[in-house]
Amino acid sequence: MSTKNENWLYTISANQKLINFNLKEVWNYRDLLFLFVKRNVITVYKQTVLGPLWYFIQPLFTSVIFTLIFNNMASIPTGDGVPSFLFNLAGITSWNYFKECLTGTSDTFAQNQGIFGKVYFPRVIVPLSTVITNLFKFGIQLLVFVGFYIYYAFFSDQGSNVAPTKAIIFLPILVILMGLLGLGLGMIISSMTTKYRDLKVLVAFGVQLLMYGSAVMYPLSYFKQKLPDLSWAVEYNPMTVIIEAFRYMTMGVGDYSLLKMIYAIIISVILFLLGLVIFNKTEKSFIDTI
Repeated sequence: MSTKNENWLYTISANQKLINFNLKEVWNYRDLLFLFVKRNVITVYKQTVLGPLWYFIQPLFTSVIFTLIFNNMASIPTGDGVPSFLFNLAGITSWNYFKECLTGTSDTFAQNQGIFGKVYFPRVIVPLSTVITNLFKFGIQLLVFVGFYIYYAFFSDQGSNVAPTKAIIFLPILVILMGLLGLGLGMIISSMTTKYRDLKVLVAFGVQLLMYGSAVMYPLSYFKQKLPDLSWAVEYNPMTVIIEAFRYMTMGVGDYSLLKMIYAIIISVILFLLGLVIFNKTEKSFIDTI
């Protein structure tokens, strides 16, 4: 007759709580987490000509295209004294972190089925490593934004009215919300793609559509003015709240309020918890369906 051994370091069991953060086990596997982060950073641009320079090129080129099309050709306003290029760069910088977290975690089970089927470790480490890796990319792109921000604020007449607000102290909260939102949605999609492979095709297309509905290249006030009947679809998008708050904190323009921030926090936390529940449930049986 077996007795319970209190000296076990880990207990691998299919019987788990519905919401299981398992922070102690994740901490015990922190070396593996950092190893995955290192792998992600190194392999993304391995054997490429420009390498990490793509971190700089992508947001800059996108901002230039948005400025030419939406501001110069379509004459979409950006706010009093705010250069259109800086306006677009702010939107793209904040959007890119969310997008990379979402797309990077949305295929977790399919991309890692080989290692998942051979060795045990907390599966949530893989999507977590993706979010941390993208935080590194976000930091580089944020430095690019700060560089152009300094140029326009101090060396150009176009950005004479650009100035941060006191709310900029809450910027780390915005970054956490971007990561939680992308991670939560990514885990939900990743769990669903184990049975429905069509979602892989829809993710890239859906993310593009979501970008246009997140006020990345236009201010929310302009959308309300032009399409008041549909403005609710953009206004209640949590990423719209985050992007508008990012612009308000850094440049003093944007539709920002404490109530909307609370709304974005609630939605982000709910989606993260829902994604964690579905992810934990799927990891028990995904190897039989993928």
